[in-house]
Amino acid sequence: MGHLPAYEPMTARLGELPPEPQDALFGFEMKWDGVRALGYVEDGRLRLLSRNGLDVTVAYPELGPLAGAVADEAVLDGEIVAFGPRGLPSFAALQPRMHQRDPVKIRLLARATPVTYLIFDILHAGGRPAIRRPYAERRELLDRTVVAGERWDVPPYSPGGGATAFETSRELLLEGVVAKRLTSTYQPGRRSADWIKIKHFRTQEAVIGGWKPGEGRRAKGIGSLLLGVHDQEGRLVYAGHVGTGFTEAMLADLGALLAPLTRETSPFADEVPRGHARDARWTDPTLVGEVRYAEWTADGRLRHPSWRGLRPDRRAEDVVREPG
Repeated sequence: MGHLPAYEPMTARLGELPPEPQDALFGFEMKWDGVRALGYVEDGRLRLLSRNGLDVTVAYPELGPLAGAVADEAVLDGEIVAFGPRGLPSFAALQPRMHQRDPVKIRLLARATPVTYLIFDILHAGGRPAIRRPYAERRELLDRTVVAGERWDVPPYSPGGGATAFETSRELLLEGVVAKRLTSTYQPGRRSADWIKIKHFRTQEAVIGGWKPGEGRRAKGIGSLLLGVHDQEGRLVYAGHVGTGFTEAMLADLGALLAPLTRETSPFADEVPRGHARDARWTDPTLVGEVRYAEWTADGRLRHPSWRGLRPDRRAEDVVREPG
């Protein structure tokens, strides 16, 4: 550890585009489908910390040279993104990178599926914190501090023009946009109304509490996952099951990760419906994943969820229903 202070990422609230009279008060950024990371640059080296504070530097060696493209010591905020075959951000392509710690496999993956660090904020520069500066000022500072490179970039933002930015994100098949109040400070560790994420589809993080065997060729493996979120009392409550969106590689990976977590009893505080509990294999609720879904039902279940992938950057105890 160096002498740079430790920061926690500021997060956005889910919402709608600011109304037209307030449009000019916000800057609009594309929402990138990747994994959040703070980048600490000091002593000529880059250290990457995930949203839950884990050091993930070793997983992304191709980002190391960024340290040479930063004018001074700095703490940066951005999204690590992998681009799929069509040149679009692909959360699925990023999956093998996120929890890999084997140096040989990492080197192979870094060549086959290199990541890009898309930097959108700066928290510390020139030996002093920048978090109390307004967003627009921090963006100017960021542009002066970081020279774009092959594996990192500072994507532009649009002052005002939210409706256009949102439509552009749709055309580019991105997740949506984030609206950030131009005068707002950076509030570490807070989910602030000064940052609003406006999405084209809904996603929800969920804790895996068990699985059900599949049918046919999936009979010996995972057919569906039983998911939960924490309620206001901190209890894990059942949120439904997901059986679509998996690749064979994902299922094999999940099988290996869940095998050592087997337990006799349900980890859910409430009763799992009989049809879902039948033949269930319960697991310790430590793994976090993400699903895409249509809506929440009146009884607190995810309707039409589809699996997107694991989220090793999230702590199970922090997973709650996405505040909308």
